[in-house]
Amino acid sequence: MSAKTQQRKFVSVDPGKCIGCGICEYACTVEKGEGIWNPLRSRIRVVRMAPVFNFALTCRGCQNARCVKACPERALSQSASTGLLIIDEDKCKGCDWCVQACEHGGITIHSDTGKAIACDLCEGEPKCVESCPEEALEIVESDEAAEKRFNDALANLYAQTEKLTATIKNKDWKPLLATAEKRSEKITEKLQALNKKEKTKKQK
Repeated sequence: MSAKTQQRKFVSVDPGKCIGCGICEYACTVEKGEGIWNPLRSRIRVVRMAPVFNFALTCRGCQNARCVKACPERALSQSASTGLLIIDEDKCKGCDWCVQACEHGGITIHSDTGKAIACDLCEGEPKCVESCPEEALEIVESDEAAEKRFNDALANLYAQTEKLTATIKNKDWKPLLATAEKRSEKITEKLQALNKKEKTKKQK
């Protein structure tokens, strides 16, 4: 792969918006035809650290990716135009050296096949982005853009935690319940759409 890809793009998360619902993981497994929702089969992974700080990890299509260099079987390569990973399942032995080499947590081992899996952007229209009820995911073109969203959320973490703590101490449940209800409505809407899509696939 050349030092610079022509059209590098990848999915980035805003931890300030992410609620850790896992809809992105579900959308990914539905799109990839996994048959059941299993986060271990998803190309995007949700990390739930606290009620006010959750985020998702996926492949960034790095320049000169470490995972590619680390693979002892030469099962990984990258698209010269997009930087997206190309995984040769016939060569991949599931050793997970690529997983250990990735500094972004963007590659994992499929729970059933034992082969490496990574985001391929769903041919330019990632279903995780489309399905996120909080619009916490978007396509970006640089590490700087992704890191800015992450760092901005980190900077606001203390203030958000203080606000949440005060709300709970005061037993001010009404705004919390109202927010929870709105989020539940959004999640339900996205789940219904995904379930409908899955049923349509099975009927074909």
